[in-house]
Amino acid sequence: MSKKITWLGPVVMVLAAAIIGCQSSNPPEQPQPEAAQATTGGKGGEKKKHGAKKEGEKVKQEAAAQPITIPAGTALDIRLGDAIDSGKVSEGVSFSGTLASPITVDGVVVAATGAAVSGTVTHVVSAGRLSKPAELALTLNSLTAADGEKLDISTDTWSDKGQSHKKRNAEMIGGGAGGGALIGALLGGKKGAAIGALAGGGGGTAAAAYTGKKEIVLAAETKLGFKLSSPVTVRAGG
Repeated sequence: MSKKITWLGPVVMVLAAAIIGCQSSNPPEQPQPEAAQATTGGKGGEKKKHGAKKEGEKVKQEAAAQPITIPAGTALDIRLGDAIDSGKVSEGVSFSGTLASPITVDGVVVAATGAAVSGTVTHVVSAGRLSKPAELALTLNSLTAADGEKLDISTDTWSDKGQSHKKRNAEMIGGGAGGGALIGALLGGKKGAAIGALAGGGGGTAAAAYTGKKEIVLAAETKLGFKLSSPVTVRAGG
């Protein structure tokens, strides 16, 4: 029995040495610190870029939402929505239209072409016969901004005045009297001329009264120009 134990001792030692040798020749793989750091650094860089992009977009949105002031003197070219006739319209009546061109401030469109506008007839005089010309005055009082906000505005006055018919009427009346006198003279000498002059003069006056009344008529889509008389603030981009 002791002989067997003595023989097994060296065998066990040899086997143990062989196992230890195999483990030493195949050490466990260790993570590469540099590679791990490189991977971590790459992810961190992506996060930083994404964060910077978000921050830039936020700043851009905040800048776009800042109020913008349309200065006094800014031109507002519009087109009328409906016709306006000085012989039919009354003072205080509202009218509508659209912008004929956009309004921009520092490169930002604050009101686009086609934006709705409205105004008021502030003064109107219907044309009278003989010497009374027609008069018409308009102002704007509201504008729809690019974000849909309806702005109260004040503008200068667009106005027009018809020409006086005094000279033309005088010519017509004089011409009528002269023509009547000529016809009267041909028919009955001096007496006929006097009668013809009176008759012709009356006819000339009637013609002048009939043809001398001329209203100011602005057709739909007529282009009119206004200017802001005071600044107005709008929220750009809503």
